[in-house]
Amino acid sequence: MTDIHVRYATLDDVERVAPLFDAYRVFYQERSDLNLAQQFLRERLALGESVILLAELNGEAAGFIQLYPLFSSSACRRILLLNDLFVAKSARGRGVARRLMGYAKEHAEQVGISRLELSTAHSNLQAQALYESLGYQLDREFRYYSLTF
Repeated sequence: MTDIHVRYATLDDVERVAPLFDAYRVFYQERSDLNLAQQFLRERLALGESVILLAELNGEAAGFIQLYPLFSSSACRRILLLNDLFVAKSARGRGVARRLMGYAKEHAEQVGISRLELSTAHSNLQAQALYESLGYQLDREFRYYSLTF
């Protein structure tokens, strides 16, 4: 049986999480840059701008989720953007992502968040199946747009 442990990452964990974060960025067609990944994570944690949940499988960093605080003006409530979820190839199929998702929900409930939001690539069918199995609903009411600078 595998031993999956999920905990909050701290600044001391940046060097353990950064290779996973770098691989996550590569998955989304960004250039690998471990130094940039470390710098970005260090800044988010130091400034309290995100929460990172780190999954360890048999003592090794196996996956992470990064949550960013947002607000819903219409509901006048706090929400969280589950922006990043990644599991190392060697740890896939062992329940790491599902465990991380459970801890993200638990964290949100504990801090009084009204909902979690996320997005994924249209081609990421495995992630979509996970999210839907956990009760996440595909938004069919709103279109999301972005403007890149």
